[in-house]
Amino acid sequence: MTPKIISQGILRAIGIIAGIVITLYFLYKIQSVLVYLAIAAVVALIGRPVVLFLRRRLKFPNTLAVVITMLFMVGILVGVIALFVPLISEQGKNLSLLNIDSLQEKLNALYAEITQYFGASPTVVNEMLQQSDLGTSVLEHLDIGFIPNFLNSFLGVLSSASIGLFSILFISFFFLKDSKLFQNGLLMFVPNNKERGTVKSIDKINNLLSRYFVGLLLQLFILFVIYTIVLLIVGIENAVVIAFLCSLFNIIPYVGPIIGGTIMVVLTMTSNLGMDFSTVILPKTGYVLIGLMIGQLVDNFFSQPFIFSSSVKSHPLEIFLVIIIAGLLFGVVGMIVAVPGYTAIKVILKEFLAENKLVKSLTQNL
Repeated sequence: MTPKIISQGILRAIGIIAGIVITLYFLYKIQSVLVYLAIAAVVALIGRPVVLFLRRRLKFPNTLAVVITMLFMVGILVGVIALFVPLISEQGKNLSLLNIDSLQEKLNALYAEITQYFGASPTVVNEMLQQSDLGTSVLEHLDIGFIPNFLNSFLGVLSSASIGLFSILFISFFFLKDSKLFQNGLLMFVPNNKERGTVKSIDKINNLLSRYFVGLLLQLFILFVIYTIVLLIVGIENAVVIAFLCSLFNIIPYVGPIIGGTIMVVLTMTSNLGMDFSTVILPKTGYVLIGLMIGQLVDNFFSQPFIFSSSVKSHPLEIFLVIIIAGLLFGVVGMIVAVPGYTAIKVILKEFLAENKLVKSLTQNL
């Protein structure tokens, strides 16, 4: 091997590494655009069954079907946002700077009632916290003055997110209008002899993921109905909004229900600040916990198995392992995208490695 060949090999390797680094840097700089594309793809998959229904059953033109579908989805989004207006308005009044002292006094009183009800005293609890290095004094350090600043930051993020929302709607429209747009872009990087298999895989993935996301919406709706009924029976203000918010956290497998349940319990208790703990707050919290348990039992033994088996055609145990592994590797984001990602991988493997024994075992129901 001559020095010239060696030098050319070194330069080629350096060029490849530089190209990879530049590509990764470019993707890092446009990460917001990639997020918009990903969300728009999910929106298009959810709206795809509606567009197909309007085109095939009602004989609508493609563009008109897409416009009606987008208006329908935007209407749902506006309705959801409108649900939060009363809750935000009420909480804005409670958490304004003028009422911080009053709110802090109510929370301190609630804390004192809880400790006394369970046979302890704030002094004893504080001493236990000091000994366990959890804090020096809960009452002395219960400072909620950060809440208004947090709300201001949240409103700033919300205003800047309007640009992202417009971008997502714009991209989703064209994904729905031209269903082959994403496919044609992907085929540019696929060898000619693999195009047919790639097209079949994309069609299969679209069908499965559309069914999965529609099923996921059905799962959230069932939880929303259960939570709303429980909160209305208990007599919690803004029950519909709280139920929607808590059911929405179920998008995150396993961790989401815990977060949503905690939020529901906290909002139940804070909605009754100033009332007696033993006769009002504790019973209502107990009823809410019972409702949460019923909702999760229905979700775990009916909704989830039905969605996983009929939409993505995977065994619940298989899905459980995939979600756990994705969560360990990539955190919460990995848990959210585990099922659709795993489904896409299974379809691709079946198309291109159909003779492999392991692939046959995993994709026998596809």
